[in-house]
Amino acid sequence: MPQGRALAYSLSHDAEVWRWCVYDEDGETVADGAHPTQDAAQAAVDLTLRRAGGDRRVTA
Repeated sequence: MPQGRALAYSLSHDAEVWRWCVYDEDGETVADGAHPTQDAAQAAVDLTLRRAGGDRRVTA
């Protein structure tokens, strides 16, 4: 994935887990997952954004 790409993410809770998804500027899914806690899900999002080289225009 090119460096400096604009990324966005969603974080939502369902009955049992926190689900997250990171999207590129075209709306394509870069990564997604589910974790038992909000903190764990947010940490996974943060790690994904760092690894993907997203710029500071990240939106939630």
